[in-house]
Amino acid sequence: MLLVLACAAQFVVVLDVSVVNVALPSIQRTLGFDESGLQWVVNAYALVFAGFLLLGGRLADLYGLRRVLPTGLGLFGAASLAGGLTDSATLLIAARAAQGLGAAVLAPATLTVLTTTCPEGPGRTRALAIWTAVGLAGGTAGNLIGGILTEYLSWRSTLLINVPICALAVPLALRVLSPAPRQGASSRLDLPGAVLATVGLATVAYGLAHDPVVLGIGVCALALFVVVEARTTATPLFPLRLLRSPAISVGNVTMLLAGACLNPMWYFLTLTMQNLLHYPALLTGLGFLPHTMVSIAVGMYLTPRLMRHVSSRTLVSTGALVGAAGFWWQSRIGPDSDYVSGILLPAVVISLGGGLVNTPLTTIVTSGVGTADAGAASGLMNTTKQVGGALGLAALAAFTNTATQAFLAIAAVLLIVAALGRTLPLRAPD
Repeated sequence: MLLVLACAAQFVVVLDVSVVNVALPSIQRTLGFDESGLQWVVNAYALVFAGFLLLGGRLADLYGLRRVLPTGLGLFGAASLAGGLTDSATLLIAARAAQGLGAAVLAPATLTVLTTTCPEGPGRTRALAIWTAVGLAGGTAGNLIGGILTEYLSWRSTLLINVPICALAVPLALRVLSPAPRQGASSRLDLPGAVLATVGLATVAYGLAHDPVVLGIGVCALALFVVVEARTTATPLFPLRLLRSPAISVGNVTMLLAGACLNPMWYFLTLTMQNLLHYPALLTGLGFLPHTMVSIAVGMYLTPRLMRHVSSRTLVSTGALVGAAGFWWQSRIGPDSDYVSGILLPAVVISLGGGLVNTPLTTIVTSGVGTADAGAASGLMNTTKQVGGALGLAALAAFTNTATQAFLAIAAVLLIVAALGRTLPLRAPD
């Protein structure tokens, strides 16, 4: 039941990274977004999510999962309701940011449920594989679900769908989670660190797309965040001592770059299908079905079996190379491309590569961490993935002129991921 709860919460968190993608043209028409503002419907969620993930991870360590998980579900559901009912572009972005805050509380808690109840070994690997596959399915299914809802209801339903899910999950969390808080933790929160992380990430993303001065301010804020964390001795947002572990330091850099490749794909491929191939919303959502099916099959079934015989770092490097080939293939799409050659076959290769990367990399960056720091390590892993996606989208939108160029840039970054994968600490087959 704990695994079901963790996976359900993770599903809605990742679902909302992509569920609005297919609805973006409809949102733009209804609320009057310009081209530069439209990406903030995606990035407002991603940046606040990323900026507060470390705090969310620490909340699980300090106050216990029974308090934190229902709180995150409640906030996420309320923000989804507000976003689905608004008629203002500004308020929609604000609601998406509030969703990101709720997601930041939820995501590390879902992973902490698994890392604190499943000992390292084959059992944890299976649980993490299911959790990772559900996350991949949420990201890919979001496009399909968003297409169906937008076509037959409206874009508002892509947000309102979260409300009943959260309403059902809150009582389940209160029933199955232990009421006792985590042991041995102080109640002090590092709010300055959380604010600096969020402001730094948001200004870096905005500066990449619009203003070098703002970019410099963001870099300074992130540098100040490191200083604050180094001097906060009681309960820092993220204990910097954990970075002494190569699995955490190198692994999270690799995760950052992988996130910069895989997450922005939904944005660019959605616009490609609707603006270049002229697919309607429903057909666009259905176009992502191969991504969903292959991701689930590879992430849940193939990768855990391969991990019994092949080292994790070999799988990460191999998956990145496969993904790079898939994105190169995707870059060949044109206005006369048919679905099979333009979408389906590249999707199979991209999803195969992503499925080979995610579970081994997740296993590496969460291994060797004590129970007291499990939430912080989970928060960092989710942070790097979401930061990578948000900054990757901002950079690709700023420095590429077409989706074709974006796909080629993603392929190039995945080659770097493949090289970094070979430097990861060797984790033997389980």
